[in-house]
Amino acid sequence: MDDLIKQLTLEEKVSLLGGQDFWSLPAIPRIGLRSLVMSDGPIGVRGTGWAPEDPSIALPSPTALAATWDPALARRAGNLLGQESRRKDVHVLLGPTVNLQRTPLGGRHFECYSEDPLLSGEIAVGFVEGVQAHGVGTTVKHLVGNDFETERMTVDVRIGERALREVYLAPFERVVAAGGWGLMSAYNGVNGLPMASNGPLQSGVLKDEWGFDGIVVSDWRAARDTVGAALGGLDIAMPAMENPWGEKLVAAVRAGEVPEDLIDDKVRRVLRLAARVGVLDGVPPAVTSFPADLDGSAVAHEVAARSFVLARNEHFALPLEPAALTRIAVIGALATDARVLGGGSAQVTPPHVISPLEGLTRALSGVDVAHAVGADPRPFLPALPQETSVTLLGADHAFTVPVAAVRWIGDLPGGIAPETVTGLELRTTFTPQQDGEHTFAVSGFGTFELIVGEETLYSGTLHPPGTGRADLLLSPKEQRAGVTLAAGVPVEVTLRQTIKPGMAHTVSATLGHQAPGVSADSLLAEAVELAREADVAIVVVGTTEQVESEGFDRTSLELPGNQDELVVRVAAANPRTIVVVNAGSPVLLPWADDVAAVLLTWFPGQEAGAALADVLLGVAEPGGRLPTTWPRREQDCPILHVTPRDGVVEYDEGVFIGYRAWDRAGTPPLYAFGHGLGYTTWRYETLEVSPTEAVVSLTNTGARAGREVVQVYAGPAGVTPEGIGADGVSPERPARWLAGFAPVDAHPGETVTVRIPLPERTWQVWDGGWRTIPGAYAVTAAHALDDPRLTASLEL
Repeated sequence: MDDLIKQLTLEEKVSLLGGQDFWSLPAIPRIGLRSLVMSDGPIGVRGTGWAPEDPSIALPSPTALAATWDPALARRAGNLLGQESRRKDVHVLLGPTVNLQRTPLGGRHFECYSEDPLLSGEIAVGFVEGVQAHGVGTTVKHLVGNDFETERMTVDVRIGERALREVYLAPFERVVAAGGWGLMSAYNGVNGLPMASNGPLQSGVLKDEWGFDGIVVSDWRAARDTVGAALGGLDIAMPAMENPWGEKLVAAVRAGEVPEDLIDDKVRRVLRLAARVGVLDGVPPAVTSFPADLDGSAVAHEVAARSFVLARNEHFALPLEPAALTRIAVIGALATDARVLGGGSAQVTPPHVISPLEGLTRALSGVDVAHAVGADPRPFLPALPQETSVTLLGADHAFTVPVAAVRWIGDLPGGIAPETVTGLELRTTFTPQQDGEHTFAVSGFGTFELIVGEETLYSGTLHPPGTGRADLLLSPKEQRAGVTLAAGVPVEVTLRQTIKPGMAHTVSATLGHQAPGVSADSLLAEAVELAREADVAIVVVGTTEQVESEGFDRTSLELPGNQDELVVRVAAANPRTIVVVNAGSPVLLPWADDVAAVLLTWFPGQEAGAALADVLLGVAEPGGRLPTTWPRREQDCPILHVTPRDGVVEYDEGVFIGYRAWDRAGTPPLYAFGHGLGYTTWRYETLEVSPTEAVVSLTNTGARAGREVVQVYAGPAGVTPEGIGADGVSPERPARWLAGFAPVDAHPGETVTVRIPLPERTWQVWDGGWRTIPGAYAVTAAHALDDPRLTASLEL
């Protein structure tokens, strides 16, 4: 690497440290370096732009992957996305996200694995190893404290050293130890320094102490200080737009403000990454033999079914017996318009989406499967569901989309140059099925004109001047207008958007529609009547993109719209009501004790409905366990709202987040960490423990083959719920914490034994360094945090 660096001018070196566009670094052919391409990718590989002709496999959300409690399955998911990256010529996948779920209101809660650092770290390691097995880099993100979205660009998070080490840095450290090739720096500051310029963490801890030899890339537009970022451990500032490096960094080096050997270290890391992913000629790539290709739909299906958490199952309401069914009611707007992925950088365009209604209809060919909306939580009108032509004005490029919506960040469809595009036009012919006033809507950001027939329904700008385009993409606006149409008479509908020259790299436009005669009362009445006449009522409820997304935090844990009322009324009409919760993070379920079954399906990816049908009908067992605590009431949450005070958020609870905080508060949640039922039962037979391992034997005592997640918790025997050492000397510690886990499978009557490693950190605290705390410990093998099965004592 040093020989190559010596061949480069200062300008060339600096060029490698900043984006040449939105997603890539430049090539330098004379040293054999090709362009290195990055892509968003928590659940799928979007690529460098939006290309309807080249869709992306959409896996379930990260909370779903964590709910499997299976690092081997996470590795398989990573293998698939590594395969997808190579197919799309992507060299670095921007993920996974290991920020912790400190509050259930966090807007990107669904994109983070868990409230527990051990579970988050182990799932992340599996995922990273899977991706990198294809010679594709990863960037575990966002270092560190990006656990909420409010004022995320500027907020300073104050985290004590012990909590920082034991909780928030722990998943990052685990991935670095496992050989991760990259890491992404957060927008926020930590303890007074913006993370993009945080030398004590990015240089001191990450590179010097942990020995990290990969790259640190900024979150997009997070680097804002030329010298501070250069001295603060950042290696790559992205994207090209609004980049503080380039000529400014060259000048800073020549002025003596930034040592050139520091630039050389950054370049060395970039070249090392380029070599690892195979874009540096003459240097062998890190991987030359790739895993066998996987079927993307099959992996998406497997992860979804394994992630579903059966939270309640009274009187064995599930699984359903198809032979005993003549008619089922499938109720909810999300039963046909499933929320399969989260908002923001997690979004991709999948090749297909199987809705719950479609999945159940396919699986129950001899059963009458009827649908009613019941309640519609979507604050924006859904896109007109018919093929629509899209024209890039000024560029003479056109294509079609299956529904009237377009959205992209980065490269344009067809590789069109952004500066040639002056506008966008969506055009379709709509044939009403009903007489009356139809409502059309424009949503997105920008200046629009909506024309139906000969009538202009809207002309105006949907956002305030001066708002950043990234914020606009995450927080679009909507404008509605009505027009009277006659049934059966076709009408041309056109949505035209004006785009400033050079700004077409970020676009969002949706043409929405609603038919006449829709009211909340009529929807409820229709659903109740359908449920009353059915053998089983399956109600699909959940959140929307305006509730859970990158860019903002939630304001409430309540389900949006009229969905709670819908469940209450349907359950009153049919005692066999099964509620499917389509949400990426915890929501309140005030009716949970009054329905037959509750199945939590997260954001389940493109195979949503097919996996749901398999689980409801018993073809597959719901294998998930909760990676986060679900509250009964908002006010019970130990940590809830995140409101910066003078630009600062204090993490003054220390190590007490998630279930650790619930334990200390003493209020039982609705569903505890680790909770999840299956279609069989288990008897825990024996538990043997040592400082390095727990050995558990258990028997499947049910009539079906099944899967159990053995969870091992540890805690000092003398700790009170308040976490104070009984001897008055030991540091404040939680009553218990997750020490290890392992999934097991067994046939009916089969006894299996699993050996679960207990890392040295199980017994340690950070006290200026890692220190083992001697004394008596209780080690518990559990079905869930609130369902201990066997406990053993251990003396250190």
